[in-house]
Amino acid sequence: MTTAEPNRKPATTGLVLHWAARYDLLVWLITLGRESVLRDRLLQLALLKPGECVLDVGCGTGTLAIAAKRQVGPAGAVYGIDASPEMIARASKKARKANVEIAFKNGVGEALPFPDARFDVVLTTVMLHHLPAKARQQCVHDIRRVLKPGGRVFAVDFGGPEREKKSLLAHFHRHGHVDLRDLIVLFEESGLSVVKRGAVGISNLQFVLATVPCCQGLQSASPTK
Repeated sequence: MTTAEPNRKPATTGLVLHWAARYDLLVWLITLGRESVLRDRLLQLALLKPGECVLDVGCGTGTLAIAAKRQVGPAGAVYGIDASPEMIARASKKARKANVEIAFKNGVGEALPFPDARFDVVLTTVMLHHLPAKARQQCVHDIRRVLKPGGRVFAVDFGGPEREKKSLLAHFHRHGHVDLRDLIVLFEESGLSVVKRGAVGISNLQFVLATVPCCQGLQSASPTK
């Protein structure tokens, strides 16, 4: 079973994609039918474990969330959030077809509709470049808020060398990329500790894995020096 809340349309200053069906086709084309290779690589880097509670911010059509649910197993839980009602509707349909239970919500990364310290892991893949600088800062801060002490965030976006930004995958996302150094600064200012960073190994995708220090309370979520 899958629950979805596609009716509310929260406001965002970021780019919202409404062509859900075409998006799946586009991903298939630009990965040459090897989307599963990319998905498995991302989950490997995210270090998901059975029983964890996971949030996928900017979940799109739900492919990664479905794979994450299979990895965390029956004892785990996965939530997906996206600003596009069309993406949420398609994600819910795909999850029902896959017979996995995922709670999809229509919402924005700048104001996550979840309580403090709710999740073990937050995923966000190829989404942050859709947000202008202020909204991106708000999103990272709110990701920090919903993470448990000891929890972690795994973020992926375009951010490789200039020569790699002309790759096929990057071409279809030419509206932006995220400088890895700037993303690391955002994480650290939000009270997160970066433990690993680097290239995903596909196109010019880069990743950052960061954690919430176990001894750090929510009071420390404000920017630090």
